[in-house]
Amino acid sequence: MRSGVIAQKLGMTRIFTDAGEHIPVTVLRLDNCQVVGQRTAEKNGYTAVQLGAGRPKVKRLSRAARGGFAVANVEPKRKLAEFRVSPENLIDVGAEITADHFVEGQFVDVSGTSIGKGFAGAMKRHGFGGLRASHGVSVSHRSHGSTGQRQDPGKVFKGKKMAGHMGDVNVTTQNLRVVKTDPERGLIMIRGAVPGAKGGWVLLRDAVKRSLPKDAPKPGAFRKSGEDTKSTEKAAQPETVAAEAAETASTESGSEG
Repeated sequence: MRSGVIAQKLGMTRIFTDAGEHIPVTVLRLDNCQVVGQRTAEKNGYTAVQLGAGRPKVKRLSRAARGGFAVANVEPKRKLAEFRVSPENLIDVGAEITADHFVEGQFVDVSGTSIGKGFAGAMKRHGFGGLRASHGVSVSHRSHGSTGQRQDPGKVFKGKKMAGHMGDVNVTTQNLRVVKTDPERGLIMIRGAVPGAKGGWVLLRDAVKRSLPKDAPKPGAFRKSGEDTKSTEKAAQPETVAAEAAETASTESGSEG
């Protein structure tokens, strides 16, 4: 089980395939998503990584929060989240996760806070049909009708579909496909809509109902602290090792001559 990422929703657009088909996508941006802490079974009873993203105003952070970031030797973060991982997929503190953590064609689950709609009626909130629009109804065309029974039980049961606050809740949309990634700009493009408003934060994870692609990096694709190049921790392929060895040998022979 790999770590997820914290991303910021930029909005929706569309991209075109070579066949001319257009695909609606939601653009997510990784804003300096770093590992700021680890949770281990020996110390905490479970295994997880704590990620942070965004740049807050430092004056708004509490002294305890500033001290925690100082101990981890990372910049203060605006958004924090924990992701459960298996012990072999722990990532070092300070590593910055990049957009190619997910591969094209992979399925992911996206969690975010839905757009708040305020106090909504039963027709908008639950899709009720309402009362008649003409005869016999006076000034209550969009009401939800009766809500209780008779003297027995003499109450409205909990969970009854009625008018009330709508939206502004945590929503998870499963099995969304990754269409394209742009590691240079830190962008991930997801087919379809994801929960939340523009500028909101979402949590991106590997889909729990789909198998992980074989070419997905483990424990992930990330840039180590203080490095400019990406460091993707995964098993080296024999062809890659051979090519690197040949290049090193040719360089050494050229320097000797």
